[in-house]
Amino acid sequence: MLKEILKERDLLPVVTMNDGTPATPETWEQRRTEMREALEIYSYGHTLPKPTRVWGEVVAKEEVAYANKATQEKLAISFETERGVFTFPCWLFRPKKVEKPRVILNIHFRYGMPTDMPPIHRVPVEDILDNGYALLSLAYSDVVNDRLHGDYSDGLAAYFGVTTDRGPEEWGKIGLWAYACSRTLDYLLTRDDLDAEHTTVVGHSRLGKTALWTGAQDERFWCTISNNSGYGGAATSKHGNGERVTDFLYHGSWDWYCENFKLFAGDKEDFKPYDQAWLLALVAPRYLCVGSAIEDHCADPESEFLTTLWASQAWELLGETGLVTPDRLPVPGDQLFEGKVGYHLRAGSHFFACEDWRAYLRFLNSKK
Repeated sequence: MLKEILKERDLLPVVTMNDGTPATPETWEQRRTEMREALEIYSYGHTLPKPTRVWGEVVAKEEVAYANKATQEKLAISFETERGVFTFPCWLFRPKKVEKPRVILNIHFRYGMPTDMPPIHRVPVEDILDNGYALLSLAYSDVVNDRLHGDYSDGLAAYFGVTTDRGPEEWGKIGLWAYACSRTLDYLLTRDDLDAEHTTVVGHSRLGKTALWTGAQDERFWCTISNNSGYGGAATSKHGNGERVTDFLYHGSWDWYCENFKLFAGDKEDFKPYDQAWLLALVAPRYLCVGSAIEDHCADPESEFLTTLWASQAWELLGETGLVTPDRLPVPGDQLFEGKVGYHLRAGSHFFACEDWRAYLRFLNSKK
């Protein structure tokens, strides 16, 4: 059944080189480069090189947090740019019961919370701590605004000189948010009280797209998790049923992407020289988990599943187990966590639910 559905989608090959020859484990790095370059040119834009120096400062610390089960730190992460030092805040919650806990880096919305407060609204911090993980919470709006329609007037965009007169391949806000995630990992890897080499990056919706682009580019991330990321994230755009480029143009969220992204509006949607399975495949052979909600029609849960399944060819090429699934489309409640690629589907609509968090913790715990 699934083979027939995938055939109808006519998806771009994942493990075939641009010259038509089959990719091999030996040529995989070359294939990765081909796919990443296409995503940079036509979707997210080119990422600038990492800065020469990144450092962090503990601005405030609470020794007794969450019933004395954890410490809570407010951090300031800084790095140099040509226009000066850029600094952004984030918050670290570290369980006391684990000597060197693995880290979950959650790039998150503020939902109206004050900028001097940790962005943890709707995040089950205590459950994460009780499972033995440290949580690093980073608010995307502390990196650059999300006011849409090409507002690059503040944050990291201003420091890098991004304007509405961008070149066709110049990065957008997803790229900037992902860049901050990588700079946060730079800092985490300097701490001897964390197992930062086992860091998971996770995000929801547009930040699920960001988490995927982060994990695709930065191979230091041990696991990448995308929740309801949809178009421009985990959902294949080819013959999909969710959002389209035209929707991003209408709402002003085109500024998440590079200018070339606009080229594929209208009848060009299904003729991109790239697709989202390439984004997911760039995570191979590391861990990946994708989550969908059955009523999240804009994110197109069926396409999110099919992309995840199609991208699994990359893991199989490298001798790993990708997505293990019955020969049918998923139903709510399915948690397909047997391989290095996981997928889960729940009832309900677009939301980062506690059910999603519990599923991702179950996936991570199964990989210890």
